[in-house]
Amino acid sequence: MRAGAGSALRRTLGERRIALVAWRLLVLQNAHPAVAAGVSRLSTYRNHPWRRIEHTMDSGRRLFFSDQEALHREIQRLERSHRRIAGTDDRGRPYTALDPAVRIWVLVTLYEAMTALRSLSGRPLRPAQLDRLYREFREVCAAFELPDELFPPTAADVPGYIRATIRDTLELTEAAQDMLYTVLTRAPAPRRLGRLRPAWPLLRRLVARFLTTLTLADLPVEFRAKFGLPRSRSAAVLSWVVHHGARAVAVQLPDRLRYRTPPSGDRARPRQAEVPRRARAPRPRRDNRPGRIAAFYRQVMDQTGDGRLTAADFAAMAHNVCWPLELDQAGESAVYAAFDSWWHHLAATTGAGGDGGISCEEFVTAMLAGIDRDPDYLDQGLHTAVRAMFRAADLDHSGQLDAEEYRTLFGGSRVHPAELTHGFHQLDTDGDGQITEEEFVRGFTEFFTARTESVAGTQLLGRP
Repeated sequence: MRAGAGSALRRTLGERRIALVAWRLLVLQNAHPAVAAGVSRLSTYRNHPWRRIEHTMDSGRRLFFSDQEALHREIQRLERSHRRIAGTDDRGRPYTALDPAVRIWVLVTLYEAMTALRSLSGRPLRPAQLDRLYREFREVCAAFELPDELFPPTAADVPGYIRATIRDTLELTEAAQDMLYTVLTRAPAPRRLGRLRPAWPLLRRLVARFLTTLTLADLPVEFRAKFGLPRSRSAAVLSWVVHHGARAVAVQLPDRLRYRTPPSGDRARPRQAEVPRRARAPRPRRDNRPGRIAAFYRQVMDQTGDGRLTAADFAAMAHNVCWPLELDQAGESAVYAAFDSWWHHLAATTGAGGDGGISCEEFVTAMLAGIDRDPDYLDQGLHTAVRAMFRAADLDHSGQLDAEEYRTLFGGSRVHPAELTHGFHQLDTDGDGQITEEEFVRGFTEFFTARTESVAGTQLLGRP
């Protein structure tokens, strides 16, 4: 039986201020050696922390705010994704993301984060409220079909489970340290920062310091004690002010402002897409391809943010294509295979696809040389992945993408609706409200081949 509209679970998890403990949650999860090993294998969080948080939040919405059918689809999506995450960590220990004990740790930390939010804000849940919240939480978890005996039996047992796991299992992994100290110091600007984007280098330092200080103050005392993490007096004061202040403000707000996802489970009405402005024809310039291709490398391809392309970056791109789509195992496998094919083609043509990976300069040079030398160069690599993206997004198998399918593939809460509308119209060259596979491929081809910014495909990464 699912937690219904207005349940304690939905009201707690749906509040916007749950974001105040999101970083704390990620640190605890990434301190588990198996989680850290999997994250290191597909470590896109280093280059795309905001996307990592959005994926976590979107997955939580599907799990806890949807109907039974959508819940099972999300669990299947997670299992398909996690099935690919297995191997041996740096200390030779085998790991798999499908390990029931690991999955239960990740789930229980989410419940613990909800209770911690209430305690940190000065309104801890009473035993009866904890029992209700945990009961509703376990009703959702039952759909994962994980061993009951691995879960804490009752709400009263959760603190002991957390303490025991911290004591016996958790480590101050590289991933956990990254989350605490370094990820935000190099994080790209959030896409919705708007006019404040030029100030991001300064704002980033303030945000990073704020979140590090707040997280260190809010982590469980057992965690801080085990790893010698300081909690200064100023950090304690900051935590008190932030959490008590957020609660005082939240209780005065109407539900549409207080909740990211309303307790009913219905999403807030999306903003209407703005009518795209007519793009001014830019002045022709001499071969703009190098800068454009380099931007594609940095913004799209270098998923791990280490300045080198490897097979892991292509697997991560495939993961991000599959994430918002309702694909079966065969559909996901086709996307992963296509991106792997692109990787092998690129590695073969650059001669730099070994352990060192491919730098931005090597990628730009190889792409320009290949395009200028061979008319079929893109068809042998990039187009394989692009066609796989199109066919995966074409959920009704009509051979065309409508605006909704396009938004599902490229949209999400991180992209402004006006930009999606603009991008769709740019690729819909015949203006019939549908994008064919050839129009889709042509847009990517123009992005890499057009020497000026005067054609539609050059705006794949946004308006010039």
